[in-house]
Amino acid sequence: MASIGERNALRVVREAPPGLYLDGEELGEILLPGRYIPKGAVPGDYLEAFIYRDSEDRLVATTEIPRACVGEFAVMKVVSVNPQIGAFLDWGLSKDLLLPIREQIRRVAVGDPVAAYVFLDPKSGRIAATARLDDYLDRAPPPYAAGQRVRLLIADETPLGFKAIVESAHWGLLYKTDLGSPLSIGQEIEGYVRAIRPDGKIDLSLDPAGYARIAPLTEQILAALKASGGRLEFGDHSAPEEIRAKFGVSKKAFKQAVGALYRQRSIRIAENGIEWVDPASISEPAPPAPTDDPKRAQKTSRRRPN
Repeated sequence: MASIGERNALRVVREAPPGLYLDGEELGEILLPGRYIPKGAVPGDYLEAFIYRDSEDRLVATTEIPRACVGEFAVMKVVSVNPQIGAFLDWGLSKDLLLPIREQIRRVAVGDPVAAYVFLDPKSGRIAATARLDDYLDRAPPPYAAGQRVRLLIADETPLGFKAIVESAHWGLLYKTDLGSPLSIGQEIEGYVRAIRPDGKIDLSLDPAGYARIAPLTEQILAALKASGGRLEFGDHSAPEEIRAKFGVSKKAFKQAVGALYRQRSIRIAENGIEWVDPASISEPAPPAPTDDPKRAQKTSRRRPN
């Protein structure tokens, strides 16, 4: 059955001056206006089309792809505001999506990104948005395990960090102290479950934990070193943004991997960078691992040889 607010595979029934009429089954014939008709489409073909209501409350189809269908979450920008009705969001279609005043948790202005859930109003049959996400997120205990990789939609920023919708079902939090650089509202990224608290809230990370994070990263760094002639201009001086852009990890994870490679004598620390060490050239004992802790470094220097 064809559904309002979703993409449907619909058969072209007939052609008319306004466009093509599609078989909406129980919904009847639905017009696909001429500007949306794919080249070469004829009666009998099946087309992927999204169904919604136009400004005159008629069902209409489009081949445009919305940022979210009914039952989905998305971050959309406010394109206009009507003080009596609500805000209108850019959801990827020629007709903007209404965020009614009653569905807002705070007043919004043009240009604001809004994390919203798209729903079908049972009374009017029209598609609308709501910012009251708690009403539509799963309240059951999260079924994730620590270290599990999950899909995230960055929905809001708080003093502690960035709130993310986890797998379109639960709230999670990425702490600012764990991030190498700020995130953007609306980003869709992959992350990892760090812990699930007794209250059901999820602590998140952009990097896997422990050895699962470091082992693949050391191989990635070695491959990058060999591909660049044995030297990389990355080290303590590098900005977190540069490290994440190159390796896809936080600066903390990068430094842990560099430390592991140093202890394995696979690299040497050079000025403003790191250099690959050919295993065949190693003859001397392994040097002490570098440390950022001055006290620990001081203790190491005071140790007497056996």
